Amino acid sequence: MMSFNPYRMSSTVKIKGLQAVMFKTSFQTWAGVLILFMVFGQSHFALGQTKRPQTLSENATISILTVGPGTALYDRFGHSAFRVKDPVNDIDWTFNYGTYDFNAPNFYGKFVQGQLLYSLSAGYFQGFINYYKKQNRSVREQVLNLEKEQKDRLFSFLLWNAELANKDYRYDFFYDNCATRIRDVLVSNLGNQLSYTEGFDPAPMSFRQLIQGQVSFNDWGSLGMDIAIGAVVDVPATPWQFQFLPKYVAQAHAEATIKTSERTEPLITSDEILYAPIMGEGAVAETRSKSNTESELPAESHVGVIGFLTSPLFIMSLLGLGLMLISWRDHRRDRRCVLTDRIIWFTTGLIGVLLVLLWFGTDHFATKMNYNLLWAMPISIVVWLLSFKKSSVQWLANYQLFLILMLVLMIMHQFTGVQSFAPTLWPLIGGLLVRFIYSRQAIKNEKTLLPAHE
Repeated sequence: MMSFNPYRMSSTVKIKGLQAVMFKTSFQTWAGVLILFMVFGQSHFALGQTKRPQTLSENATISILTVGPGTALYDRFGHSAFRVKDPVNDIDWTFNYGTYDFNAPNFYGKFVQGQLLYSLSAGYFQGFINYYKKQNRSVREQVLNLEKEQKDRLFSFLLWNAELANKDYRYDFFYDNCATRIRDVLVSNLGNQLSYTEGFDPAPMSFRQLIQGQVSFNDWGSLGMDIAIGAVVDVPATPWQFQFLPKYVAQAHAEATIKTSERTEPLITSDEILYAPIMGEGAVAETRSKSNTESELPAESHVGVIGFLTSPLFIMSLLGLGLMLISWRDHRRDRRCVLTDRIIWFTTGLIGVLLVLLWFGTDHFATKMNYNLLWAMPISIVVWLLSFKKSSVQWLANYQLFLILMLVLMIMHQFTGVQSFAPTLWPLIGGLLVRFIYSRQAIKNEKTLLPAHE
């Protein structure tokens, strides 16, 4: 657990959010959930308990730090933190809402159920920026235009919030994370003195589009996220809601104003890039504007022939084409491959069971109303089990018709905007549709099920 010590750096390093828990799995849905709900956890040094100043000097500054996206999928969303700098009191600390205790009781159970607690931790700024320099990620600093009383109020709150009894909070990817906490802390401490102007007016996007804007569509983790999250994230996000992403927190506060004792002024007095990523052979990334630096996405992870051959688009296209070719072969020889249908029922049914558990068995908001169940029907598991019984097959033909109708409904959901499905999934959906159409007719012509090895 974390403790507060502004004078001595601890050797204990907080485990980086998703790196600590992401593991290889045959179901990319779970990988997507891991990414979606853990990306903002950050490696962080803890500070021990000691006497510390409760007020700042006149020369002290408080700023918002925004870290740009990294090359790994779990780094694509960036990160936010506060920096408090006071040379008079020998303070240069960061306050980071993106840490958690990996050794907490029932860690994995709480994660899966959407009940994971994140924490505010404090550490030295130099360790913070060195960490991101090693990752070659941009670091932007926006110094807040605060009077001394406002600085002291905000600093006192951060110290109080970092205490053992106050540091934990219930994490939510969209509504309560390391980025939204920056904004909410400022609002709660500055009140009506802080005003968000209409200058921050981004183009309308849904929550899913905001996520997709940070990741490559042709990535297994991206596919997993799109399968795991439901239609609740396909609604338009307001400018306020945009700020679950760190780059929009920075943009919103760049347009905000603060009421001082004399007049209303811009909230940000200084906006600079503390570190710009190195691109290519030693060339520093060009910063067209400070407001866009943290928006720059790193190079795609899938490059070259090998990268494409292992990408979701290629694999799903291969599977979809394979189902079409098998169906054509079965049609030509007038004999259905029962094993193919059983593999489909088992695989899609198992994925469907996982989606139902995410919907009804967890507190994750984003996994509700998930219409990926239209292609991944949980009851297909039951059909798979019953398919081993040699009995009348007429009901199986009707079930295949039901699956066809569900895929048609899925296509309608895509075009009407009810839910947007993973782009790389559609080749497989096409293959499934062809297979269901063929197998329905083939099953109707069978009196009993064929042996499983056929």
